[in-house]
Amino acid sequence: MNMGNTLKTTMLLTVLTLLFIFMGRLLGGTGGMVLAFGLALLMNFGAYWFSDKVALAMSGAKEVSYDAAPELHKIVDHLALRSRMPKPRVYIMETDSPNAFATGRDPSHAAVAVTTGILRILDRDELAGVLAHELAHIKNRDTLIATIVATIAGAITMIANMAQWAMLFGGFGRSQDDEEDGAGLASLASGILMIFLAPIAATVIQLAISRAREYGADALGAGILGDPLPLARALEKLEKGSQAIPMQVNPASAHQYIVKPFSGGGLVGLFSTHPSTAERVSRLRQMALRPNALSLD
Repeated sequence: MNMGNTLKTTMLLTVLTLLFIFMGRLLGGTGGMVLAFGLALLMNFGAYWFSDKVALAMSGAKEVSYDAAPELHKIVDHLALRSRMPKPRVYIMETDSPNAFATGRDPSHAAVAVTTGILRILDRDELAGVLAHELAHIKNRDTLIATIVATIAGAITMIANMAQWAMLFGGFGRSQDDEEDGAGLASLASGILMIFLAPIAATVIQLAISRAREYGADALGAGILGDPLPLARALEKLEKGSQAIPMQVNPASAHQYIVKPFSGGGLVGLFSTHPSTAERVSRLRQMALRPNALSLD
């Protein structure tokens, strides 16, 4: 993953963490901040250890043996060797919608899943490009990063909801001094505004990190395969295929797929889990003109 995407992800994670700490303090002072942080750690621990099982169960993916899908296993074997990682477990989802995802907390506990639809529409090189992208997610530990981001963003939303209920029952931040003190009223007003804006900001940051990680996986995946063009061709096919046959998935899991599994309207750029396919393809084709841009680092 290039330094630009790494820096962007680090900055966005920092902003998200500061927003989370501020929300905890806003609701319950120092004690509320510590309690919320403790809950987030507990949530993160569970997500870290069980996110792969949850993702695979939600997708309906079934593990396949070498005998059941020899060509698929051969591709994964080859790419795992090139990426210098343990071979992930291999799963297939029974759906005509063409897509794929990777999951697992680290390279030693990982899985890749593809749909029957993607196996039908891609040739061998294009499928290898997709699988190289998914192994790149594993190598970059994107699943771990996505889990941390989702946990913090979810905690911010939870705190905001708690504060909204507190306001509804008349207990949030009011005192006699506040009613007589203009500064207190201004502080209360800014706190109320923050309660409603913080979850939106957290979601926007979460999606921005997801988009940055997709660019990173495209670049590293091209390096693993040694050629960016098969992935570029695959993305173009997958874009059309997923629009023609959308997947029925939980929106919370949409970020894990190689292309957005369903179409969405309104503010597409800001609230999308993925960068535009046209931009991704353009970057990959530019990489093909610069062979020295291909790297496994």
